[in-house]
Amino acid sequence: MAGYSRLMGQDEDATITALNACRAIFRDRIEAHRGRVVDTAGDSVLAVFDSVVEAVQCANEVQAELGTRDQDLPDDRQMLFRVGVNLGDVIEQDDGTIYGDGVNVAARLESLAEPGGICLSGSAHEQVEGKTDLGFQDIGEHDVKNIARPVHAYRVVLDAQVGSVPPGRVQAPPDKPSIAVLPFANLSGDPEQEYFADGISEDLITAFSGMRWLLVIARHSTFSYKGRSPDVRDVGRELGVRYVLEGSVRKGGDRIRITAQLIDAADGTHVCAHRYDRKLADIFDLQDEITLAIAGAIEPELAQIERERARREPPDNLDAWDLCQRGLWHFWQFNKDDNAEARRLFRRAIEIDPRFAAAHANLSYTHYVDTVFAYADSPQQSIALAQAAAKQAIAIDDKDATAHCVLGRALTAGGLHSAAIDELRAALDLNPSFAQAHQGLGVALCFDGQAAEAVTEFEAARRLSPHDPYFWAFEAVGAAPHISLGQFQEAARLCRSALRRPGVGFWAYANLASALGNLGHGDEARSMLAKTLELNPDFSREWFDRVWLNVDSSHTTPYFEGLRKAGLDNAGGPAADPLSR
Repeated sequence: MAGYSRLMGQDEDATITALNACRAIFRDRIEAHRGRVVDTAGDSVLAVFDSVVEAVQCANEVQAELGTRDQDLPDDRQMLFRVGVNLGDVIEQDDGTIYGDGVNVAARLESLAEPGGICLSGSAHEQVEGKTDLGFQDIGEHDVKNIARPVHAYRVVLDAQVGSVPPGRVQAPPDKPSIAVLPFANLSGDPEQEYFADGISEDLITAFSGMRWLLVIARHSTFSYKGRSPDVRDVGRELGVRYVLEGSVRKGGDRIRITAQLIDAADGTHVCAHRYDRKLADIFDLQDEITLAIAGAIEPELAQIERERARREPPDNLDAWDLCQRGLWHFWQFNKDDNAEARRLFRRAIEIDPRFAAAHANLSYTHYVDTVFAYADSPQQSIALAQAAAKQAIAIDDKDATAHCVLGRALTAGGLHSAAIDELRAALDLNPSFAQAHQGLGVALCFDGQAAEAVTEFEAARRLSPHDPYFWAFEAVGAAPHISLGQFQEAARLCRSALRRPGVGFWAYANLASALGNLGHGDEARSMLAKTLELNPDFSREWFDRVWLNVDSSHTTPYFEGLRKAGLDNAGGPAADPLSR
């Protein structure tokens, strides 16, 4: 019974009378379902059944009857029970008492149940699923007291609870990460700021909903926690989510501070935290800016955690989602062997689930990387494969932002700049905080002769995802439009910053060589060109034109002029007398 000590403290005689009445209901229903009451010590009832289905149906009927019994009483006087159901071996004594792990696990499951609720072990759920009209919610594995192994638990959605369960409460699929965005707290002491705090929360729900790989709990469920300070572990269990995002808004004078914390709902540990201080100007523009900043910062954090989680999974346990996440871990290492392994894993995911759009989209990405990182023997053949895989992903799910992004990038390499820009903008319509789509759009715009607009897109990518595994490219590739605009110092600054980041590719050295060549920094430019050729011996104007089709030479003249001054001749390799001009 939940709250037994509290009820006894309020009215001992009334509590004992009510408890005996409840026990009579338990005994009647247990016997009706061919069970046997073993013990009624304290405030508990222990029973055994020959059938798990009978045990669960019994528990359901008991909770339904108890729920109507006290419905007219004040909340603090209602008598609510938690029920745990386990399938396991027990040891029975001559006097009928039972012992063993089977009993202990049932007791721990009871403690995981909500007041008025029922919680099943995984073994019990396997026997019951599909044999009753009840719904079940997977609430994951739990480390419980005095049990060596984690207990996998399922919550029963009771008939009597249907009206009280917040709408939108869902069972988060075990193969898909999930998040609940709680209402941001208004710490300003200014009721006028309440709408701003709510607006941030609502916009973040919308932004995360654009990330097709992420299950996002609806507003009407998460806002049921408004004005409360719940334990995020309870939120995770109640809503069936892996992550919880909470935050606050504090206004002071003409400034406002917004904080956001991403929390692992399983154990309550903080994954990451972000703080934003801004001046209050146009409140709605500020709301949009903060929403994009928070969503853009948190998405790669979540994605990295999921990749690491999948990488640690034993190979026999990998399903399509885990294979895809494991593939992404290899993909983001940015080397030829890992890219090939990523492609193998994405193909395995597609074999398991041919309708898994994300696997097709990520397969496309590996072919694109083969091309632009000089891994492919035939760049345009790889680009054709990239385009085909991305189109397949879109055919399966035209709301997949990654698929539109990768198709846009493959179309850019194929020289179809206008179509590429359309696809990349479609990706951003679906997910405005998608930093890699901003970066891809920057490349397409640069090759289309819109260098100034390209600069803006690269800046958006860097602002939205400062911890992105591709951040070095946001800087190094983002240097290219600055070179086109003659802004060589800024281009060099971005490339130098990129070289301090992990996973950096040869493009950072090549672009720095161009910027330094244009600045007349001879020795350093030559050194950067040598490093470029070490990483990509085929690098040349001719190789560039085979990878990037239909690029107007006027858009790349400053770039190759800088490389010429760094010592690169048209055929590739250093000129005989570099920097002599």
